[in-house]
Amino acid sequence: MKQHLLEICYLIGSVTFIFGLKMMGNAKTARNGNLIGAVGMTIAILGTIFLHTGEVAPMIYAMIFGAIAVGTIIGWMTAKKVQMTAMPQLVSIFNGMGGACAALISLIEFTHHMHSGEPATTGTLIAIIAGLVIGSVSFSGSMIAFLKLNGNMNKPVRLPAYNMINNVFMLFVLLFGAYMVYSGGSLMLAYALFASALLYGILFTLPIGGADMPVVISLLNSFTGLAAAFGGFLYGNKVMLTGGILVGSAGTLLTLIMCKAMNRPLSNVIFGAFGAGSAAAEGNEVKGTTKEASVSDVAVLMNYSKSVVIVPGYGLAVAQAQHVIHELEMLLESRGVSVKYAIHPVAGRMPGHMNVLLAEANVSYDKLVEMDDINPEFSNTDVVLIVGANDVVNPAAKTNPASPIYGMPILEAENAKNIIINKRSMSAGYAGIDNELFYNPKTSMFFGDAKKALTELVAELKTMD
Repeated sequence: MKQHLLEICYLIGSVTFIFGLKMMGNAKTARNGNLIGAVGMTIAILGTIFLHTGEVAPMIYAMIFGAIAVGTIIGWMTAKKVQMTAMPQLVSIFNGMGGACAALISLIEFTHHMHSGEPATTGTLIAIIAGLVIGSVSFSGSMIAFLKLNGNMNKPVRLPAYNMINNVFMLFVLLFGAYMVYSGGSLMLAYALFASALLYGILFTLPIGGADMPVVISLLNSFTGLAAAFGGFLYGNKVMLTGGILVGSAGTLLTLIMCKAMNRPLSNVIFGAFGAGSAAAEGNEVKGTTKEASVSDVAVLMNYSKSVVIVPGYGLAVAQAQHVIHELEMLLESRGVSVKYAIHPVAGRMPGHMNVLLAEANVSYDKLVEMDDINPEFSNTDVVLIVGANDVVNPAAKTNPASPIYGMPILEAENAKNIIINKRSMSAGYAGIDNELFYNPKTSMFFGDAKKALTELVAELKTMD
C-alpha cells in the first residue's frame, strides 16, 4: 500500500515539474509555474520520508527534518536578502549545491556497495561514477563562476597550452571513471576520482571570460540536472529522474540558444576566453568624439517624443534603478508616449537577468520585447534610452571583423532617430572593448549613476507639465 502511494506522489511530482517548466516559458505564468514545481517537490519529499517501506528510527526523522529546517531557513533568508546584482552569484551557489549533493550521494552509494560485500552491477556503477564526476564538475565549476561573478576573480586565467591541458585532463577523468566501472574500483580510487573531477571543474571554468558567464551558468545548470538524473537511475526514483532530465535538457537548450544569440559555438565559449579584459580590447579602440547631454536636454527630447525604447543592462541592476525607470515609463505613457523595453538574450550576468530585474519593479510583461521583435522597430523610434548596457548594442558586432564580438546579434539601437546612453563613464563593457555607438552623431552621453540620473530626469519631466 505504501509503495503504491509513494508511486502516486512521484507521479504527481513529475507532472507538476513538467507543467511548472512549461509555465516558466512565459513571463506572465513563470511565478505560478515555479510555485507548482515547488509543491510537487514538497509532495515527493514528504512521500519519500513517510512512505518509506523500511523501519526508520525516530532519531533519523529528527535529523531529516532538522536538516530540512536549517536548509529552508538559510535558503529563505539568503534569497530574501540578496540584491538583484548578486542574483547570478546566488544562482551559481544554489546550482553548485545541487552538484555537490549528487556527488556526495554517489560517494555514499559507492561506499555502501563496497561495505555490503556484494559487487554492484555495471549499470549501477555507471550511474554512481557518472553522478560523481558530473556533480563534482558542476560544484567546483559553479564555485569558480561565483567568484568571477562576485568580482573576486576579475580576469580569466590563461595557462600555457591551456586547451591541450584541459582536453588531456578531461580525457584522464573520463578514462579514470571508465576504469572504475570496469574494475569495480576501491574507496581510495573513488575519492581520487572525486578530487580529479573537482580539479577539472576548476580548470574548465577558470579561463572563461566574464562576458560568457550567462552561458557557463546555463551549462553548469545542465550538468547538475544530468547528475540528478543519474541519481534517479541509481535509486529507481522516477521523480528524481524526471526532474534531472528536465533541468538537464532545459539547461542544455538554453545554453545552445544563448550561444546562438552570441553567434558563437559552445567550444569557442569554453576555450575562447571571450571578455578577457584588456587583452580583448587590444586593436578594438574606437576613435571619435562624443557629446554630452544634460538632464534638461534628455527631458525635453523625451517629452516631445512619440515612441521611446529602453535598453536595460547590468548597470541598471548595479544602480538598483529598476523602480525609478518604471516610474519614468509610467510618466511618459501618461503623456501619450509609447514605451517598450528591448531585451537582449545575454544582457546581464545570467539568463533572464533583465526580465527578473524589471519584474521586481512590476513592469508589465507585455512591454518586454525580445531582440528579434524589437530590432525592426528601432528605425521608427524617436528615442532609445540605453541604461547600463554596452556590448549588446555595440555596432562593432556587425562592422568590425577584428572585434571579439563580431557576428554576435545585437540590439540595433543605432537605427533610432535619437540615442541616449546613460553610463557612469566611458569605460568598456564586460567584453573589454570600446563601443562604437558612443561616437555615433545621433548619440548623446547622459553620464551618472543610473538611479540618481533617472531620478533627476523624472523630476525634470514633472516640471514640464
